[in-house]
Amino acid sequence: MLQQNKIPRTTIGSYWEASVGNVRSDRQLMGNALFEVAVIGAGFAGLSAALKLAQSGVSVCILEAEHVGFGASGRNGGFCCLGGTKLDTSQLVRRFGLDEARKFMAYQVAGINLVAQRLKDWNIDADCHSNGEIYLAHRPRDLSSLGDEAVFLKDNFGVKARVLSKADLNGEGYGGPGFHGGLHVPYGFALNPMKYVLALGDEVRRAGARIFGKSPVTGLSLDGDRWRLETEQGFVRAKKVVLAGNGYARENVPNWLYGRTLPVMSSIQVTRPLSANELSDQGWTADTMAADTRILLHYFRLLPDRRFLFGTRGGIFDNAPSLAAMRKRARSDFEAMFPAWAHVEADFSWHGNVCIARSLTPFVGEVPGMEGIYAAMGWHGSGVAMASISGEKLAGLITGSLKRQDLPAPLQAPLRKFPLPAFRKLFLQGAYWFYDWQDR
Repeated sequence: MLQQNKIPRTTIGSYWEASVGNVRSDRQLMGNALFEVAVIGAGFAGLSAALKLAQSGVSVCILEAEHVGFGASGRNGGFCCLGGTKLDTSQLVRRFGLDEARKFMAYQVAGINLVAQRLKDWNIDADCHSNGEIYLAHRPRDLSSLGDEAVFLKDNFGVKARVLSKADLNGEGYGGPGFHGGLHVPYGFALNPMKYVLALGDEVRRAGARIFGKSPVTGLSLDGDRWRLETEQGFVRAKKVVLAGNGYARENVPNWLYGRTLPVMSSIQVTRPLSANELSDQGWTADTMAADTRILLHYFRLLPDRRFLFGTRGGIFDNAPSLAAMRKRARSDFEAMFPAWAHVEADFSWHGNVCIARSLTPFVGEVPGMEGIYAAMGWHGSGVAMASISGEKLAGLITGSLKRQDLPAPLQAPLRKFPLPAFRKLFLQGAYWFYDWQDR
């Protein structure tokens, strides 16, 4: 018998939460239920898969540990852009060949267009802005690399990226002492990710799928001809299962996941609204979403209400001293990069997990050796567009309207285990020290 229990939601104190007010809390699963497909995780990927499945007449539920958008989908910087991999375009070509790299590029663009079309069709004002994205050289020598990338993109992908000099940056509102030039790529836009993911959740409910909040899946096992998903107060039996927890996935649900992803912490601060004089003093007046050329990158943008969002990679452990140190480093970087705003306080500060795969590419497909178990995860910090389209494609794999070979090759390889997975965080600390040295 299926019962439901409503439990108060957990908050993280983000600007996105404050911008939308109360977030809907779906009722907790109590008792047992039967569905054709069960999805673990109510983020962009899981919701997109459930929406497409429900629209195809499939009975589907979503089991979410907290509430819609609690994980990375509601915490990220709101960059709907190219990405989803830590490999650059030349590395993709070397590993997969030019044709597959082009398919992957087209897939990324299709993801951006999908999100834009959804917002239009659903009449959602998600505070969208920014025509594409700009990458800023944090060292003079990086400007030459950006120029080479512009040529490579045009020659191999037909992408007309624009190289900006230091003078161009200053003239177009990208002022900062540490920026020596840039590369503008004309794909993508910025948005409020919480407004988007909540709208996506509403569409899932309207399509007939069920969302259960406060229902973390604690176990997954075969039960006759179905998979049994255990929760704290009940269980679901389903023919097929979608793993869409990304950087928040439990590594024993199923045990196959253990050691195959690396959750990496990312932090965001959002300032109070800036005055026209403060913007002028810094020389940053553009609303383009931006990132620098560091390996341990910074990402930032001016929001429509004139607040400034500043994000950083870094942080290993989710405890009070580590989080305080991460925030302190982020603040120091912010003041160094935008010295005219050193006096400007942050009204909001939060953090979340980015999901890294050993191959540095996402995985979208059926889990090897586990018939009926599918996964869509590993967005490497750029999941707004990539997770949205990948959820839809995964639904196609489940219903049979799509075949594995229809996906770009970078998405097809199953997640591989990291060496000595129990020591991943220690290796990550060493990698951070090395990357910090490389970024100087």
